[in-house]
Amino acid sequence: MNKLAFIFPGQGAQETGMGLDLLEKTEVARTMLELADDLVDFDLIDLLGNEEAPIHQTAYTQPALVAVSMALHRELVNRLKVQPDFVAGLSLGEYSAHVAAGSLSFEDAVKLVRTRGLLMEEAGAQTKGAMAAIVKGHKETIMNYCLEDEGVVVIANYNSPVQVVISGEETSVRRVSERLTEDGTRVIPLTVSGAFHSPLMESAARQFEAVLDDIVFGEMAVKLVTNVTAEVVEDVEEIEGLLVNQLKGSVQWEQSVEAMIADGVDTFVEIGPGKTLAGLIKKINRKVKVYNVDSLEQVEKISDILNEDALVNA
Repeated sequence: MNKLAFIFPGQGAQETGMGLDLLEKTEVARTMLELADDLVDFDLIDLLGNEEAPIHQTAYTQPALVAVSMALHRELVNRLKVQPDFVAGLSLGEYSAHVAAGSLSFEDAVKLVRTRGLLMEEAGAQTKGAMAAIVKGHKETIMNYCLEDEGVVVIANYNSPVQVVISGEETSVRRVSERLTEDGTRVIPLTVSGAFHSPLMESAARQFEAVLDDIVFGEMAVKLVTNVTAEVVEDVEEIEGLLVNQLKGSVQWEQSVEAMIADGVDTFVEIGPGKTLAGLIKKINRKVKVYNVDSLEQVEKISDILNEDALVNA
């Protein structure tokens, strides 16, 4: 193993039942999830296991996903003899990455993303936005169609060489989608509550900036690659502005992964529910190793693999 990166999923990875094995089988993770439950104004523990609970609504998804991801992270690092060289997260996952890097406390992260989710939902309700995934389209063509449209529509996510997401006004997203479909490109409308990572999140970004003014960010013990620039955050003073801009700017995930690989990362560990990021990375570079940790069973399995790799390469 050359260099190791921990990566954290964003909204869309959530699922009913996530984290329940941690609640049942491990005291450390259970304590973290119970703390998260105390920090928010809804029953987070019930949300995880109740099929009738609104786990897919942005304002509930965000704190729940960060809490479960960080509980899994804690269980993993407690078993590891190696530490990551880099951390990164897709959109919401960047908050988990900051906790892993030491620049943000778990408590602040949970409270922040609860507020972030509420503000995003509010902005979404006011602006009538939409999003759509574009599969195997030409990025230059997609960008040109967005620029040529008379409304507001942008590329919100650069997920992999074969997938981007567009976001903006509902009518504009529909027009660009129709043009791409006519070209033979596959377009998948997304079920979302707003045009995330687009200029339509400007009001949420302004309000969130005021919230972030009260947060004290710590020094990063691990290099963190941010979505906004696909570069390592060099100065703690940059963090607030980056998190504000992340709300209304493009998520450069493909570029972030490529930057870490260029700096020597050959092993990625996705920490959180699902395997979304593992799937994206395999499309970005098939030569790197990718593991996912979404359960206590996987924590035990992957920690053994990483410790053995470290011993062999010592």
